[in-house]
Amino acid sequence: MTAVFAPTLVGYRKAWLRADVVAGVSAGAVVIPQAMAYATIADMPVQIGLYTCMVPMIVYALLGGSRTASVSTTSTIATLTASTLIGAGIAAGSEDAQTSLMTLTLMVGVILIAARVLKLGAIIENISEATLSGIKAGVGLTVAAGQLPKLLGVPGDPDASGFLHVLGGVLGQLGDANGATVALSVASIAALVAMSRFVPRVPGPLVVVAIGIALIAFTGLQDRGVELIAEVPRGIPLPGIPSLHDVGALLPGALAISVMAFLETVAVARGVRRSEEPQIDSDRELLANGVASVAGSFFHTLPPAGGFSQTAVALRAGARTQLSGIVTAVLAVLVALFLAPVLSDLPQATLGAMVVVATLGLVDLGSFARYWRVNRVELWIATVTAVIGLTAGLLPAVLAGVLLTLYLVLRELNRPHVSQLTRNVEGGWRALEPDAPPVASDPLVLRIDSGLYTANVRANTREVGRRVGEIRPTTLVIDCSRLTQVTTTVMRSFVDLTKELSDAGTEVYYASLPRKNLATVRRTVIGREYESEGRIFANVEDAVLALADRPRSTDSAER
Repeated sequence: MTAVFAPTLVGYRKAWLRADVVAGVSAGAVVIPQAMAYATIADMPVQIGLYTCMVPMIVYALLGGSRTASVSTTSTIATLTASTLIGAGIAAGSEDAQTSLMTLTLMVGVILIAARVLKLGAIIENISEATLSGIKAGVGLTVAAGQLPKLLGVPGDPDASGFLHVLGGVLGQLGDANGATVALSVASIAALVAMSRFVPRVPGPLVVVAIGIALIAFTGLQDRGVELIAEVPRGIPLPGIPSLHDVGALLPGALAISVMAFLETVAVARGVRRSEEPQIDSDRELLANGVASVAGSFFHTLPPAGGFSQTAVALRAGARTQLSGIVTAVLAVLVALFLAPVLSDLPQATLGAMVVVATLGLVDLGSFARYWRVNRVELWIATVTAVIGLTAGLLPAVLAGVLLTLYLVLRELNRPHVSQLTRNVEGGWRALEPDAPPVASDPLVLRIDSGLYTANVRANTREVGRRVGEIRPTTLVIDCSRLTQVTTTVMRSFVDLTKELSDAGTEVYYASLPRKNLATVRRTVIGREYESEGRIFANVEDAVLALADRPRSTDSAER
């Protein structure tokens, strides 16, 4: 049985300590500057990103099921946070913004914990990869456009929202771009891309941050118009109490962030799991993410989620357990206590360059090409979701993605799953392919090959009726061995089918009902009536043998 508390630290080996410490420091060199950059995406001070590397990381390390996933925040979560706050009418940079952020982070945590109580992890994971690709493409392009004012050294339009509006506003100011800022931006982006490609073990964000601060300290870049980030306060965050005033306005965004935070964390956890490590339990990840978000809300953090980039750094450095995450959190505390004044000399262009490089990686054109080759429906879903994200905003894109996924799930559920069973050469029963032409037989034996629910029972009963109409047997045996449950809706549909086919001259019998479902049927009047009439058999073989010995009616004989 998996331990509830600190499962990745159970059975810890002393030999892992050095690797975990090195991995934690290495991941911190990436995640701390990256989280600070992501805070600016959410229109928050950089220290909010720094704080997100503290409490949420420790909580996930103590509750999460992944041994190596690094959980702070991501560009997707930061972008959705900004969209949510703007949509709730909370002005960026206002005194209410940080208070509302605490409320939003708390709501995300409560939603995730509620989803865990209801065991919704597996259901949420049904959101398709194509939907996520479209959302992430919209996030990547929108965030990159939002960083252009910082990269060019021009003022941003606080009223502009969405990719097209932001891009249009920036293009109108190209003539006012600051040369020194542009040069620093280009150099920072080039350095980040080069280090990522040629020396991936080097923490590119840390190197770029250090060089940017050094250039401000020892050159005259600031005198040439290069803007710095706002002053970073020294110290760790003091706990606060989230306000409940804006709960209604924040709820749609909190739901979207909850879905994306869970999906990103689970994707990272499953993507980095080693073969010898336990499987990732989606419900445990819901709980760990939820508690991390609730705890973080009292310490001014963004909603937490797992990130691939910092997790990859920890993996390359040899991380074995979540002790590496605790080390990263301790490093963030030390940075806040001792390096805050130094961080205040960080150029905005450097921070913007880090964001652009990180977020443009979300635009995975290869996945769109793969959808084109494999499934055009997925291509359209990804494209529509991305377009909605770029034009209407990211919250509508998440909603559209969830609705499209729900449509696909319901469409698949509504497909009939019926196959015909025929005798094989050994005398047993074999299933024909679902799309194989029908084989005339009497009795006709059909098997329902999937669980039946309200959403798909009528499609399956219609398919049974269609097949009976093609062959017109006197008797039909329905193999129910694969039914996972029987509800009143399912029973009523089959009662109607039985009556309809009986009126048309085909008697219907049922075989191989699982024990639990048979007990359910026996609790109903019609079920007991069917059993007394001999319509229910233990298995298909018994049904066919018994029906062969029964005399057929005059009408049946004429057929």
